[in-house]
Amino acid sequence: MRHQPLTDAQRRCFNEEGYLIVRNALDPETVARLVEAGDRLVASARLKDRQRSKCGHFDGFRNAIAMDDAFLPLLTQPTTVPLVVQLFGPNLQLMTSHLIYRHPDPSDAPPTHRHPGWHRDIAGTPEDLGHPHIPRMEVKVAYYLTDLSEPGCGATLVAPGSHKLKERLVISDGQVDPVGALEPSLRPGDALFFENRTWHAGGANRCGRTRKAVMFGYGYRWLRPMDYLVQDSDLLEKIADPIGRQLLGATGDPEGRFVAGGGAEPLRDWCREHAVAWRPVA
Repeated sequence: MRHQPLTDAQRRCFNEEGYLIVRNALDPETVARLVEAGDRLVASARLKDRQRSKCGHFDGFRNAIAMDDAFLPLLTQPTTVPLVVQLFGPNLQLMTSHLIYRHPDPSDAPPTHRHPGWHRDIAGTPEDLGHPHIPRMEVKVAYYLTDLSEPGCGATLVAPGSHKLKERLVISDGQVDPVGALEPSLRPGDALFFENRTWHAGGANRCGRTRKAVMFGYGYRWLRPMDYLVQDSDLLEKIADPIGRQLLGATGDPEGRFVAGGGAEPLRDWCREHAVAWRPVA
C-alpha cells in the first residue's frame, strides 16, 4: 500500500471537528465502475444482506465487498486508507462495507426531512456504555459517486465537534438540525471521513436524482465487525495483499494454531517501513 502522508491540517480537522473531507479520493473511471456495480446490485432481486428502509427512501447492501469485485480495491484505497492508519494506528480491520442508494424524497416531503435522523454509529454503544464513556473506535470512509455540490441532494450531514459531547446531541425546539450542522458540498469521487462518535444524519434529497455512495468502516480488531463474522474463503482467496488480508481478518497462523496477538501484523510493519507514528486520542 502506497504511503499517503496525513497533513497537520487534516489531523487537526479530524481530531477537533470529528470529520474530514478528502477531495478526488476516487478517479472518474473507478467511480464509473462502482456505479455500474451498485446499479446492478440494486436492480437485482437479491435479498441476502440487503438493507431497505420501510418508507423506500434508501436501498442498499451490507458487506458489499463480498458481492462484486469492483468494491475490492477500496479495501486498501491508497488515497484514504493510509490516512485512516495514521489516525487510528495499525490494529485495524474492516467493520462494514455499505452500499447506500438514497432515492429522491417524495414531492410532499419538507426540506427538513432527515432519514436517518441524527445519530452516532456502532449500534448499541450509547445504550450499553452511556454517552460519556464511548471511545473513538471506528471511522467511516464514505465515497460519494454522484454530484452533491448543490444543497438538498442527500448528502450526509455532520455536526462538527459533536464527537466530544458527553451527552446526547441537543437540538433546539422548533429546529431539525443542531446549531452549526454542516451539509458538505461533494463531487463524485470525494470521500467524507467521520468517526463513530460524530453525530450525523441523512440530508433531504430534493434534487430528483438518487444519491449513490459506498461507505467502508474501519475499526479496531478487538471489535466485532458489523456486516459479517468471518468472510467467505472465496473472498479471502481473491486478496493477495497481506494488508488487505489483515483488514478482512485472515492473518492468523497458516496451520490454524493460536497465536497471541493474532499472528502477522502487516499494517504494523507498514507503519515501521514508512515511519508512521500514531497516538491515542481522547
